[in-house]
Amino acid sequence: MASSDITLEAVPSIGDISPEDWDACANPGGRCNGAGAGTSSVPPGDSLGLSRPAYNPFVSHAFLSAAEKSGSATIRTGWGPRHLVAKLGGHVAGIVPCYLKSHSQGEYVFDRGWADAYERAGGRYYPKLQVSVPFTPATGPRLLVRDGVDRERIMEALASGLVALCGVSKASSVHVTFAREDEWKLLAGHGFLQRTDQQFHWHNEGFASFDDFLSTLNSRHRKSIKRERRDALAAGITIHWLTGKDITKDAWDAFFEFYMETGSRKWGRPYLTREFFSLIGESMSEDVLLVMARRNNRWIAGAINFIGSDTLFGRNWGAVEHHPFLHFEVCYYQAIDFAIKRGLKHVEAGAQGEHKIARGYLPRTTHSAHFIADPGLRRAIDDYLKRERAYVAEAGRELTELGPFRKGIDEAP
Repeated sequence: MASSDITLEAVPSIGDISPEDWDACANPGGRCNGAGAGTSSVPPGDSLGLSRPAYNPFVSHAFLSAAEKSGSATIRTGWGPRHLVAKLGGHVAGIVPCYLKSHSQGEYVFDRGWADAYERAGGRYYPKLQVSVPFTPATGPRLLVRDGVDRERIMEALASGLVALCGVSKASSVHVTFAREDEWKLLAGHGFLQRTDQQFHWHNEGFASFDDFLSTLNSRHRKSIKRERRDALAAGITIHWLTGKDITKDAWDAFFEFYMETGSRKWGRPYLTREFFSLIGESMSEDVLLVMARRNNRWIAGAINFIGSDTLFGRNWGAVEHHPFLHFEVCYYQAIDFAIKRGLKHVEAGAQGEHKIARGYLPRTTHSAHFIADPGLRRAIDDYLKRERAYVAEAGRELTELGPFRKGIDEAP
């Protein structure tokens, strides 16, 4: 790329960027899912340690395009695409998946209190800019940069571009959620406030089998998990892993029924359309794992997972029959079992849920960065976030101590 000039523009659709250019930025290492060997090499001259991320299915063109094409993430649903593109010598060098939003739904990093306070004071919080994967509380890259360019320079340009886009869009703020920690630190240098939260993730210590994992737990939790797994299948239920071509239309129809039943109870209106699942089935089924439960020759429950190069990402769950511990079996234990068999390093089981600790999922810090245009609102939020970060750090330490793992070598496995 001969020219050294960086130009920035915001586009209203992912369709305005070719899949090849998008994926070269989003996953520069290529499609390498489920191999347990995500890359983390630091490019030469990368003084900030901005390592190339492992393969992440959520920032792929296929996933985000499905969200837009299916009508799940559009202006009509309050997710107006404003993807920021950096070009070097006329060629795409970096991208930020960004949306102009008219509400705070489907984000999992909650700022409704900020919006209410600002609007009570006479301000206008919406629209705001949201840098995220819609409806997906999973950590991943947000400032996407292709190989072969000065990574640090392009990321700095994208960060500055978000601040400029905030002004041009007349937005109150920019929110970069579930970012990587290196991006979080870089954004702080551009005036973004730092926020933390926690999720519960499982880590693979090189286990050869699920029993190998169980042997690291204390006796009480080990026996409890064995009992839960046995009781979950007591009604003649069988569990099936479906991925790639094994995911039939019948399986998608059944899973969508589960998704709608659970989503309607939790949120009132589920976010994803039936077409979304068809589109990802067509374009990225090798990145999908459906864990499905069957009884009396029909599907009765299931969970959808996405497969990265070193992480299994648990997403949505649903059921039309409810059996004791089936949720834990389908969502948590089967995910661990799959990760062990694939050699994956981590399982991210989604947002919230301290009950996951007893199942071997421990607290992990998540990061978000927030640019607030109004100085008064910014000062108030900055003060709040300082106290919140201290609370999150202390809560993480306390919850880790409550983990189910054996504390001493004298405890028999």
